[in-house]
Amino acid sequence: MFKKILVANRGEIAIRVMNAARELGIETYAVYHEVDKHSLHTISADYALEIVGDTPKQAYLDAAQIISLAIENECEAIHPGYGFLSENASFSKACKDAEIKFIGPNEYAIEVMGNKTAARELMQKAGVPIVPGTKERITDLDLAKEIANEIGYPILLKAAAGGGGKGMRKVEKESDFIDSYDAAQREARNAFGDDTIYMEKYIVNPKHIEIQVLADEHGNCIHLAERDCSIQRRHQKVIEEAPSTVLDEKLRAAMGKVAVDAAKACQYVNAGTIEFLLDKDKNFYFLEMNTRLQVEHPVSELITGVDLAKEQIKVAAGYPLPFEQEDIVISGHAIEARIYAEDPLNNFMPDIGTISYLRNPDGIGVRVDGGIERGDEVSINFDPMLAKLIVFGQDREEAIEKMDAALSSYKVVGSRTVIPFLKAVMQSDRFRNHYFDTGFIESDFDFKVLDEMKENDEEYVAAIAAFAYNKNKNKKKVTPVNPTPSDWKSKRLNNMREF
Repeated sequence: MFKKILVANRGEIAIRVMNAARELGIETYAVYHEVDKHSLHTISADYALEIVGDTPKQAYLDAAQIISLAIENECEAIHPGYGFLSENASFSKACKDAEIKFIGPNEYAIEVMGNKTAARELMQKAGVPIVPGTKERITDLDLAKEIANEIGYPILLKAAAGGGGKGMRKVEKESDFIDSYDAAQREARNAFGDDTIYMEKYIVNPKHIEIQVLADEHGNCIHLAERDCSIQRRHQKVIEEAPSTVLDEKLRAAMGKVAVDAAKACQYVNAGTIEFLLDKDKNFYFLEMNTRLQVEHPVSELITGVDLAKEQIKVAAGYPLPFEQEDIVISGHAIEARIYAEDPLNNFMPDIGTISYLRNPDGIGVRVDGGIERGDEVSINFDPMLAKLIVFGQDREEAIEKMDAALSSYKVVGSRTVIPFLKAVMQSDRFRNHYFDTGFIESDFDFKVLDEMKENDEEYVAAIAAFAYNKNKNKKKVTPVNPTPSDWKSKRLNNMREF
């Protein structure tokens, strides 16, 4: 097993990986930009190493600097988390060249599955069903329009090198094609440095179903059932649950087998996710593969009892999977809600500020994977996701009730969040009765129900602010006493750079 790993990320995912490593007896090294010097992930690690860059984001994307720090501190492996360098084939190869284990797949799998056109071609050869569309880069717009007419509108234009909804445009009719293509190409170029666009048939009212796969270096590959990620806004997932309410055992087994076949086709090792679109007739089509640990991995952990973060580390260390497919048994129901610093009443625009009050929910079957604490600043430098709230119940109804209650006790002051929206979804009859798809937010959700929630929430926030003000106003001044730090704390602080 590794003795030291460096976590090349920040926020909740960095903390999640560190906790898994600590349970395996591994020392953890965090990296941080100046703006994150006192952040939760930085102080949660055994050691913290500063990285620099023209912007905070560029610092976390500086592969050479991160690898250099890993070498200097004798770290045997690097975990990339998700985002940043996690799906960067060059980074995976650079780690290998530096004789540092990349806790993730090899560069070939990342590269081929990261290019949507190459992935579609590979999947088709492997017998994986794909949505009708183009296989190669679109360069001739007149020809592209002809192909679109053959496929049939509506169609979807997608960035070949992208994900997360960036560089994606739905085109309803031929007259909108050129403008939509130009917009998709611009966004793809800005987001990924690659303006390659391909198109596929737009599946009306689909479910977004993904299968978690796990493969080791000894040829073993299994799946850990599915997640339903259909509650989305702007093609970004907001609520995920496992298992799906629309899959029976036969369909689950069929999709699971296809997912494993897809992973084997790209020589995949470690944790990954095969994403599918499921139409109203329960036909499923390959969408993409995420060659990393997904944001929503906790729901799979809760229904299977498998710690994916720990298994990632063990697989990278050369251990074979400790279970086979028949050992994976689904139990109960799990739901995850992403806590974004966004205003749902203002088109989900990011909302910045300083967290002046934070109360996380707790209780049996309630889990918070968080990366913030009181006093932290929510800035424009990073993704607006603050934390993930995950609940587990014996069945879906219990899980929904637990999530509803947990959201009610979850309080964040200093930045608007999507908590009122998430609570409204939990109370929605369409959600509770399974009548939802990827168009739920845009087509079915009634935003008027948020008005009353907003008023109640603002009253609560005002009460907290008044209480905090009076408490600070009446507080007696006390001369601070600096106790002698423990040996453990002294050693830890002495080994932290510029801390």
